[in-house]
Amino acid sequence: MTGTDNGRGGLPRRTAQRPPAGPRPSYPPSLAGDPSLPYRAIEGELTDLRIQIPGVRGCLLGGVDGLLISHNLLTTVDADDLAALAASSYGLGRQVAFRLDQGPFLQSTVRNGAGYLSVYAVGDRALLAVVGTDTVNVARLHLHAPPVADRLAALLSGSG
Repeated sequence: MTGTDNGRGGLPRRTAQRPPAGPRPSYPPSLAGDPSLPYRAIEGELTDLRIQIPGVRGCLLGGVDGLLISHNLLTTVDADDLAALAASSYGLGRQVAFRLDQGPFLQSTVRNGAGYLSVYAVGDRALLAVVGTDTVNVARLHLHAPPVADRLAALLSGSG
């Protein structure tokens, strides 16, 4: 039997590992639908970012749980779907950062044939997703979006 032979002529298999016993982690409640959030100020930040950067088709604030908080999308994309996609991008980016020991997730950009989706961390509970056309100046977006994410984090924490 070789190192790659499992006796059946196939590739070796990993066996499932049971998670360590102990208390399950507790998660903070979702921000989606929280009536205490300053929605006007949040929408103002999203609108300012959309207007400042030519080619931005809309901005969205969603929770890391994939639930929509607010948006100003000027596309036919369903906002709830985009919030879930942003959370998926965050989940992948967070695991990459963890595995490479590069610190916390900050930002991820996906370039497609006709545009971009950039996702920025907004504190540790929310995400800013920005949809842009293929003509958006991504460098300019990366300069303007992080300060917006910081201001949104302050608004969500009640200190903004």
